[in-house]
Amino acid sequence: MTMTEHPVPPDAPGPPARRRFPGLAHQIKHARRFVERALAHSPEVATATLLTSELATNAITHSASGTAGGKFEVSVHTAPGWTRVEVRDLGSPEHPRAQHRGPYDTAEHGRGLDMVEVLAAKWGTEHRSGGLGRTVWYELVWEAAEETGPAPEPEDVENDPETETARRTA
Repeated sequence: MTMTEHPVPPDAPGPPARRRFPGLAHQIKHARRFVERALAHSPEVATATLLTSELATNAITHSASGTAGGKFEVSVHTAPGWTRVEVRDLGSPEHPRAQHRGPYDTAEHGRGLDMVEVLAAKWGTEHRSGGLGRTVWYELVWEAAEETGPAPEPEDVENDPETETARRTA
């Protein structure tokens, strides 16, 4: 599924939480933790962290984000009963797509976007303007009454101590 329109609901509370990560495999756990904190109020937090892990893995495995000096960015938009998580990478010649593997296919790889397609309410990909990579995103929805508390404040990419430590060690 590829969609180009991705309106944020009018009741979304301000700017998204956004954070950049070095394009290194050990940063995937930090991306999961970032999304987990941003969606701590959501009953879909486990699904969101799983799907973020898949998209972050694809970013460093199948795009220029996984090359020396590469990076990827995760953004989390929220509104009552809804979230949209975007993973921006540095792009590749291939267009991300679900593989639709059969249940008896024994290949070890190629099921990540199949999982995103099954678990997300919507998902898609977009090329970023100026040829600066792509964005792969998914949306999750739930009954707003199921939320466990107020959404946390958006995190600042530039002032996050984990990001700063990762930049210095990358």
